[in-house]
Amino acid sequence: MTIDRANSALLIVGHGSTVNPDSSSPTLAHAAEIRRRQIFADVECAFWKEEPSLRDALFLFDPELVHEVYVVPNFISEGYFTQTVIPRELELNDRVTKRSNGQIWKYCEPVGNHPMMTDLLLQRARQVARDVDPRETSLLIVAHGTDLNENSAVAAKREAEKIRALGKYATVLNVYMEEPPLVSDWRKLTKTSNVVVVPFFISDGLHSYEDIPRQETAPRAARGEVFQPNPYKIEDRSLFYAPSIGTDAGFADIIIEQAAKFDSDRSHDGGMN
Repeated sequence: MTIDRANSALLIVGHGSTVNPDSSSPTLAHAAEIRRRQIFADVECAFWKEEPSLRDALFLFDPELVHEVYVVPNFISEGYFTQTVIPRELELNDRVTKRSNGQIWKYCEPVGNHPMMTDLLLQRARQVARDVDPRETSLLIVAHGTDLNENSAVAAKREAEKIRALGKYATVLNVYMEEPPLVSDWRKLTKTSNVVVVPFFISDGLHSYEDIPRQETAPRAARGEVFQPNPYKIEDRSLFYAPSIGTDAGFADIIIEQAAKFDSDRSHDGGMN
């Protein structure tokens, strides 16, 4: 790490939710883990739909103690929130913004863009289906889809292509909640006896607890227990269902790496805009 932790802070930005209490839980957990490692002078979170708000974040760090703030969006992909909402609410001029109080704010890429995401997806798939042969298994990466979240669909496709190229699984597919190929068509899309489903979401919520299980027609367990009965036996198939990738503890490492990558990329570019 090239970050001078004595004078640098980390701000992790999440979407949050007014109806889903689990939405912010992974972001808060990752912040707590990074705080424990003492890499930064301070580590805070801010949310679009929860407190502290993005506007509140402007006042979270004492300029006398913190000279640089690394802003890492805890989002799967680039899109409306990372390109419009976060810069607007945090009053960011570009990738690098100098405040009137002298602080330098560095706007990093979202976590889902990091190359480590591929290994994290593979690790999550192995964890949920330890005893099955990947060569006899289909892996489904599930994103939301629809025009409202086009980049999320692109990110899922990118990760599926990267994993497919490794040749570990019999089939690797990017599937979606609201656009073809649909996760609800998993029986037609896959031929293997084992199917592993990994939601490509930041947090578990209605999609993870209800919507995807409903489309898979798997027996639905109580909230928070839907991941426990693996594998689900459906007809003659074994379906393994993982929690959303954003709940993985490895996201803390990716958040740190995105901050470090910012300085590395800028030095290769020859400076800051």
